[in-house]
Amino acid sequence: MTALDHLIYGILWLGFGAVHSILAGAPAKRRLAPLVGGKYRLLYNLFAALHIALVLYGGQAFLAERAAAFAWPPEMAAILSGVRWAGLAILLGSLTQYDLGRFGGWTQFKADLRHQPAVEDEPLHLGGIHRYVRHPLYAGAYLFLWGGAGDAFGLATAIWGSVYLAIGTHFEERRLLRLHGAAYADYRAAVPALLPWKGRAL
Repeated sequence: MTALDHLIYGILWLGFGAVHSILAGAPAKRRLAPLVGGKYRLLYNLFAALHIALVLYGGQAFLAERAAAFAWPPEMAAILSGVRWAGLAILLGSLTQYDLGRFGGWTQFKADLRHQPAVEDEPLHLGGIHRYVRHPLYAGAYLFLWGGAGDAFGLATAIWGSVYLAIGTHFEERRLLRLHGAAYADYRAAVPALLPWKGRAL
């Protein structure tokens, strides 16, 4: 991949991150929620999934052919495979900690169809894997991305995906502080964001 290829792919990732963060913010919700009601979170997640699929498809279709394969020794290839599987296991394990209907927006969508009161966002999770890290989904995503760095395109995906995750973590922290206030501030002081080295939640 040339420097221009990396720039194009980086712009695609940063565009996804910008749109994702804007739509997750309170100002966008205030403007759009009256138009879509309780369907907001479901539509937000569907749009995000479509957008990231287009980023990955665009990169794969237009840039991957020019990506050189790395001559990793078998040991390194095995390590990368293990890292990717560990990331996938953490991602799937983390999802079990959530009410997936509410997390994905389906519960809010059904309540809106039935003209029931609005369903609140997910509560602050302090149990399970959240006792060790505040953002286990992001931790799993980092491992999954870097475990796929088996060629130049996979490495570019890991780099730009990590930039997105770092920015996303910053905005997610601000959102959680607004939503949960002192409870999240205390939790953040006790538990690290991604690496479980600091202890458990109080």
